[in-house]
Amino acid sequence: MSSIDQLPSDFYERVEDLGIAFDSGDLSRLGLYIDLLLETNKKFNLTAVKDPEKAWTKHILDSLSLIPVLATEGVEHVVDIGSGGGLPGIPLAITMPEVTFTLVETTKKKAMFLSEAVEQLGLDNVTVIAERAENLATKDGGFRDIADAVIARAVGPLNVLLELTVPFAKVGGVVIAIKGEKAPQEIEEARKALHVLKTEVESSSRTTTGTILVIRKKDHTPKMYPRCAGEPKRAPIGRKGNNG
Repeated sequence: MSSIDQLPSDFYERVEDLGIAFDSGDLSRLGLYIDLLLETNKKFNLTAVKDPEKAWTKHILDSLSLIPVLATEGVEHVVDIGSGGGLPGIPLAITMPEVTFTLVETTKKKAMFLSEAVEQLGLDNVTVIAERAENLATKDGGFRDIADAVIARAVGPLNVLLELTVPFAKVGGVVIAIKGEKAPQEIEEARKALHVLKTEVESSSRTTTGTILVIRKKDHTPKMYPRCAGEPKRAPIGRKGNNG
């Protein structure tokens, strides 16, 4: 049975609540994406969700919850950091064909899946890059200050995530992070990182699937950030013993 036949009973209602109107073919491509994701997940780990009906809620709706923010920002180029199995980037690329998406994924086999999925889904607006974010967003990496919005889901705590995402955004652009119930605690722990990286939390809103943080980039990222690969996670900005 295809995942398209296992839509949650309230799916259309929740999509409507988000103010989303699907174009012809969007739903079938979202269903095909779930099929590809769950089938590949049998070979190597892409998601803890194995049930198609739950995938529609936990993956598709969760990803689509960013559309109102992205639409308000009027974005043209979005970078998805730590895309993993393509979340939230691929569902957004399916439903926002006018926007260019760059999916960044370190793990080679995950990046290979992303490339294959993008090809099978016919997503001409998506580019996949198999590289560490720290290497791409340096002054010589070619991806600094290029994105209207940078999105991330399940990449790590906010004080780590900020260093991996903010350098990609244009001044005035946003980082949009999908977080869980501990978002307020993460914001508090990231105060130093927010200040050092010249950003501020513009909004924090609960959805049925998580918490959406919108973080505005107020000025250019200091040249020393991001630090070398692995350093943001090993010694987050503001953690005791690391003053940034």
